Amino acid sequence: MKSIQGYLGDGYEVLSSVGHIRDLADKKDIPAELKKTSVGKYSIDIENGFTPLYVESERGKKTVAELKRALKNADELLLATDEDREGEAIAWHLLEALKPKVPVKRMVFHEITKDAIRAAVDNTRELDLALVDAQETRRILDRLYGWDVSDVTRRKVGQGTSAGRVQSAATRLVVDRERERMAFVSASYWDVEALAAAGAESFATRLARLDGAPLARGTDFDDAGELKKAVVVLLESQARELAAAIEARGEATVTAVEAKPGTRSPKPPFTTSTLQQEAGRKLSMSAKHAMGVAQRLYEKGYITYMRTDSTALSTQAVTAARTQAVALYGDKAVPANPRSYRNNSKNAQEAHEAIRPSGDAFRTPASVSAALDRDELRLYDLIWKRTVASQMSDAKYETTTVTLEVDAAGTTASFTASGTVYTFKGFLEAYEEGRDEKRGDADKADDQSLPSLAVGDVLDLRDVEPKGHATSPKPRYTEASLVKALEEKGIGRPSTFASIIDVIINRDYVSKRGQALVPSWLAFSVVRLLEEHFADLVDYDFTAALEDDLDAIARGEQQRVAWLKEFYFGSENHVGLRHILDNLGEIDAREINSTKIGEVATLRFGRYGPYLDVPNGDGTTRIVNVPSDLAPDELTPEKARELIDAPIAGDRVLGQNPDNGRDIVVKDGRFGPYLEEVLPAEPEPEPTPVVDAAETAPKKRVAKKKVEAPKPRRASLFKSMSPETIDLDTALKLFSLPRTVGVDPETETPITAQNGPYGPYLKKGTDSRSLTGEDQIFDITLEQALEIYAQPKYANRAASSLKEFEADPVSGKPIRIKDGRFGAYVTDGATNVTIPKGQTPDDITFEVAVQMLADKRAKGPAPKRTTRRATTTRKPAAKKK
Repeated sequence: MKSIQGYLGDGYEVLSSVGHIRDLADKKDIPAELKKTSVGKYSIDIENGFTPLYVESERGKKTVAELKRALKNADELLLATDEDREGEAIAWHLLEALKPKVPVKRMVFHEITKDAIRAAVDNTRELDLALVDAQETRRILDRLYGWDVSDVTRRKVGQGTSAGRVQSAATRLVVDRERERMAFVSASYWDVEALAAAGAESFATRLARLDGAPLARGTDFDDAGELKKAVVVLLESQARELAAAIEARGEATVTAVEAKPGTRSPKPPFTTSTLQQEAGRKLSMSAKHAMGVAQRLYEKGYITYMRTDSTALSTQAVTAARTQAVALYGDKAVPANPRSYRNNSKNAQEAHEAIRPSGDAFRTPASVSAALDRDELRLYDLIWKRTVASQMSDAKYETTTVTLEVDAAGTTASFTASGTVYTFKGFLEAYEEGRDEKRGDADKADDQSLPSLAVGDVLDLRDVEPKGHATSPKPRYTEASLVKALEEKGIGRPSTFASIIDVIINRDYVSKRGQALVPSWLAFSVVRLLEEHFADLVDYDFTAALEDDLDAIARGEQQRVAWLKEFYFGSENHVGLRHILDNLGEIDAREINSTKIGEVATLRFGRYGPYLDVPNGDGTTRIVNVPSDLAPDELTPEKARELIDAPIAGDRVLGQNPDNGRDIVVKDGRFGPYLEEVLPAEPEPEPTPVVDAAETAPKKRVAKKKVEAPKPRRASLFKSMSPETIDLDTALKLFSLPRTVGVDPETETPITAQNGPYGPYLKKGTDSRSLTGEDQIFDITLEQALEIYAQPKYANRAASSLKEFEADPVSGKPIRIKDGRFGAYVTDGATNVTIPKGQTPDDITFEVAVQMLADKRAKGPAPKRTTRRATTTRKPAAKKK
C-alpha cells in the first residue's frame, strides 16, 4: 500500500480491505425466523433463486467503518482489487457495504510500478458483474456440495472427514495412483553393460540386440508384468554366460555411426501453475509456500501479478527480456523476431501477463539481493531466468549414436552408445526447465561425450558386467506433478491449486514422504464412499465440466440461477445433487472402511486409525495394529502376514509414580500405544468361618451394593511419541492432563488444555476450541488461550490470516499475521506478538516477524496477574418508544 500511495501522491488515500469483508453467514448469525428454512442450513435461500445470506466478519466491520470514514471527504472511490473472480467479488461486496454517494471506478493493474499504477488510474472500467456471478456461483456450489456430501462422510467414515468439489477429485487422483502401485506386478530382466575404449578415451555401452532381435527394456512390460511386444528377455544365468563370452572376446567392431542434428526451444514464461511446478522441482517449495513468496514479491513491486493463466508478455516486457539477454550473452542470444507464446487454455485470463519481473527494464537478481530474503531471492531468480530465457534463441545440438558388434560364442551381440554435443547453447545459457520423475528413466543412458569414430574401427571392451533390472510402478505424485495433473484434467484453477493441496494434507488424506504424496487409508475410505454413492461428483470429466461452466458464467454465456437449479435439482442431462442425496439408500460403513489384503486379513479404518482384522479360524477375529508410517502399497499380503506373526511386545515398565509408588507401563493397544498405572494385586479373600446352625436361620435380606473393581489410570501417547522412547517424566506429564492453563479474568472460569479423540483442544466451561498441535497442550499460555477464545469459534484460522510467511527458524511453524481482539498480531501458533501502534501488517516483513517472535520468547512468559472484578451497577435499558 505504501508503494501505491507514493505513486499516486497526496491527493489519494490508499486503504486495504484485507480480502473479503463478507461471507456466507454462520449458523449463529441466521435470524430465528429463517432457522427452519434452507437459509438456516446453508445460508442460501435455495427456493428463491439461490440467494445467499451474507454477513460482515468482525474484521470486515472494522474495515467498513474505516472506509466509510475515509469516504466522507472523498470525491470519488477507486476499487483496485485483483482482476479475477475473487477480486471482482471483493469489490462488489465493498460497494454493497459502503453504498458510496460519490462516483465509483474500477481500476486494475498487474504490477506495482509507477507507470502501471498511473495507467490504471487513467484507464478505469465498470465493475464486471459476470465475474461476480461466477464467484458467487462457485461459493454456493462449494457450500451445497461440501455441506451435504461431507455430512455423509462424517457419518459413514469418521468425524473430521469432508468432501469438496475439487479436494475430492484431487484426493482421488492420489488414491488412484496408489491403487495402480498396489496392483502393479514387477517384472525382471537382464542386460549387459561394458566400457568401450578407443585409445585413451572410453565410453559406456549397453547391450541392445542379440542376433538382431531387440533386448527387453522396462517400457516393454505392462503393469501386470507381461510383455507388450516381442523382445528377448534375458535370464540372470544367460546374462552371466553372455558377459563371460564377451569378456573373453575383449573387442568389438563399430558397425554404424549416425549423427542427427536437433534444436530445443525455450519454455514460455511462467503461469501460476508452471511457477508452482518449477518451484517444487527446483526449490523444493510447496505450492502454498511458493505462492506466499510470490505474493510478497508482487506486493513489493518486483514481479507482475502471480495469479494468471497467460503465457503472453507485453511489448515492453519482450523488449526488456531481449535487451537483457543480449547484454548478458551476446547478440546471437536472441532470434531475429521476438517470440510469442500461444495459450491452449480457452479460459486463460489473458488480461494478465505471464509472471515476470516488473517494469520496463528488468532488475537482475544480483541487484536486488540486498532487499529480498532468501526465498524471495530464490523465486525471483527463477522468474527472472525463465522470462529472459523465453525470448532467447533455440539451442542447437548433435546426437551421435554408435553401434558396436561382438561375436560372443556364435551369438552376435550389438551394443549401442549415444552422446549429445551442443553446438550452440542459446537459451540454455540462462535456464533449463526441471522435469518430474517418470517410469523408464532408469533405462535411459546418461549423456556422455563420444570420441570421433568410423565404421570398421575396432575397440577394446572391458569391465563387461551383467545387470539385473526390475520394472517399477508409476511414481507417486509430488506437489509439482499433482499440480500438472490437475491442470491437465481441468480440475480447479491454477489460483486454487495451492489451497487444494493444503486441504488434502491438513485433512490427513495425504502425507508427504520426502517430496512424494502418500495417501492414507482414510483417503481410501472417503474415495470409496464417493465413488460408490456420488460417482458423478468425483468423476474427473464432470469436475472439469463444472469449471468450464463457471468460466462460461464469468464470460456472461450462462446464467447463475439457471445453472445452479440444474446442478442442484437436476435436469435431463444431470441427475442433480438433491436427487442423489435423497436416494442414497443404506450405506454399510464397515464395508466402506474395509480393504481385503489378499486372503490373509482385512484392513479396516476405525476411529483411531488403520488395523488388520485377522480371522482366527473359529469364527472370532483378532486385531493387529498397522504401523502409521506404512504406505498402502507397502501393505502386501506378505507384509500383513509378517505383522500378524510378529511376537506381541511385552509391557515396558517406565518407572514408579512418586505420588503413589505404582509402576507405570507403556502398552500397545487396540487404539495405539498407551500408558497404564499398574494397580496393586488384590488380597486373597479370607476363609469363611464355621458358624452355629442357629445363626444360619433365614434373616431379612439386605441389598448390598455391588463393589466395582478399581480401574487403572490410563493415558494415550501423543502422535509424536513412540512407545520405544517415551520416558517416565513424559509419562507423568501425560497423566497430569488436563492441564489448567489459567483462569479467564472476565468470567473467572478455568481454562484447561487436553487431548481428545479428535485432537488437542482448550476447554472453558462448555466452550471448547481446537489447538493446532499436541505440543501446545503443555506450552500454551493464558494470554495465548485468551487470544484463541477472542476469535470467532468457527473461523477458518488459516483463511483469516492477514499475511503469511514461511516457517519460523526456531519453532519450525509457519508465521502468520492475524487480526485479534486487541488488533493485528504476529504468531507462529505458539508465540503471539501484538503489532505496535503506528505500524500496520503491511510494514511487517518476514525478517521483522522473526525478530519480533524472538524478542518475545527472550522475555519469557508474562507474569500472572490476579484480577478482581469490579462491582458495577447496571443502568436499566432505555425503553423503545
